[in-house]
This record gives sequence, structure tokens and C-alpha cells, in this order.
Amino acid sequence: MEARDGHWYDAMYNNRELVPEHPAFFARWAAESARARAEGPCELDIPYGSSPGERLDVFPAPNADAPVLVFVHGGYWRSLDKSDHSFIAPAFTRDGACVVVPNYDLCPAVTIPDITLQVARAVAWTWHHIGRFGGDRRRIVVAGHSAGGQLAAMMLACQWPQLDPALPRATLRGALAISGLHDLDPIMRTPFLQPALRLTPDQVAKASPARLPEPKHGVLYTVAGGAESAEFHRQNRLIQEAWGPRKVPVCELLPGLNHFSVLDALVEPSHRLHQLALDLLRP
Repeated sequence: MEARDGHWYDAMYNNRELVPEHPAFFARWAAESARARAEGPCELDIPYGSSPGERLDVFPAPNADAPVLVFVHGGYWRSLDKSDHSFIAPAFTRDGACVVVPNYDLCPAVTIPDITLQVARAVAWTWHHIGRFGGDRRRIVVAGHSAGGQLAAMMLACQWPQLDPALPRATLRGALAISGLHDLDPIMRTPFLQPALRLTPDQVAKASPARLPEPKHGVLYTVAGGAESAEFHRQNRLIQEAWGPRKVPVCELLPGLNHFSVLDALVEPSHRLHQLALDLLRP
């Protein structure tokens, strides 16, 4: 068996090395995102908190009382931006949903538990304010990619009334983790990430969904690309093993998709992943 040293962890988790054509994905996402904002309608850079990263974009629903998709971007908690992911919105506003894309501050300026709390505040803002954009606050779903998958799962575990007494315990309808990272212990052992993330064992315990009790409300769908590394496949299985198939009724590998093309599948109307997101959004 191969020794699990730093080189092994880097090989498992360095997706940019695993997908050499990743710059083409980023360039296309940026161009499609700029077009989505230009064609609108959208309201950009709305503050949901006081720090520079606590801003979000809203792409309103075409009709009132629409389901709400909050999409949380990835980037290993240290890179990328909401503006890179506006392209997510049109595929869902066409289906009648309201889409919210939050930013958050990046490591090492903040910790992963800090970011988790920021995203929870973005969801709380959404519950309070989404009605004026046509959204139904009783039908909020959080989806996230990669680091955003960890954040989406963590939102199901949030004790909402402790964050804001006005919030119901079942603030979320459900969550979708795409190539999510559900146990941060191996991330703490990954040399190319740890200088920015500065993870500690205490932070791993607090911010690993698979180390937390099964949430009482909502369901989680979890998927990863079939062409991703063995560790991403294990992380995908891990959350269903931890929370059980009742709470995680969908746990799938999507054939042929890598860490970046899996996000393209989310916005492809005929793809299984897009249909899974719609399933969570339906009444």
C-alpha cells in the first residue's frame, strides 16, 4: 500500500494538477458569468455583513413565490469569487427559481469555521430578504462545489435559532454537495493547501460535516465526478456513511466527469445533476 505522505495527499487533492486543462474551464466560466450579469436581471454586491467578503449577488425569479437556490463557490476556501460563478444562475432562473450567489472572505485572512459562519449569515440574509426578489423563504436550497460542498453540507448542520432567533429550525429545504469535502482531516495533511488554510484539529472537528451529528431537518444530495480522485470518491461516500441514507438519500458518482466538468453538468438541463438540483427545489 502506498504510504500516505504529503506527496500522496497533494496527488489526491490538487485538482488543477489532475486536470491540466483547468484554465479553459475558468476562462469559459468567467465569460459566461459576465454574460449572465450583463443580460440580467440581477442585483450585485449586496452586503449581508460588514466584512469586505460579505457580499452576494441575486438573480431574481421570473415569478413570485419561487424556490431559492443559494450557490456557494469553491476554490479550497482560498481562491475564486462569486463573479466567477454567475453562470450558474440562468439555468435555474429559466426553471423559475431565484438564485443567490454569496462571496465570503478567503483564507488565510480568516479560518474555515469563520467562512462557515459567513455563509450561514448569507443564508440568514436570504431568509429575511428574498421575498422582494420573488423568492419563497420556505423553499431555500443550498448547493456548493468542492469547498462549497463542505459549506453546503454544514448549512444543514447549522443551529439556525442560535444564529438568529427569528430563523426557523428548518431554515433549509435541503442541500446539494458537488465534489464536497466532508472530512477536513486529510486537507490538514495536504502540503499545498495547509500554508493558506492553517487548519487545526479543533477546526477540523468543528467544520467537518461527517464529524457532526445527523441534522434533524432537510436532506443532502451528494455527488462527485467519476473521473475525480479516489479521495473525492471516498469523501462523497463518507457523508452518507456518517449521516445515513435517510438523511443522504442520493450519493452518486457521475460518469466521465472531472472536478471542473462536474460543475458544467449542474447547468446542463438534460444532465442528471441538474435534475437532482431541480428535485430539491420542487414543492
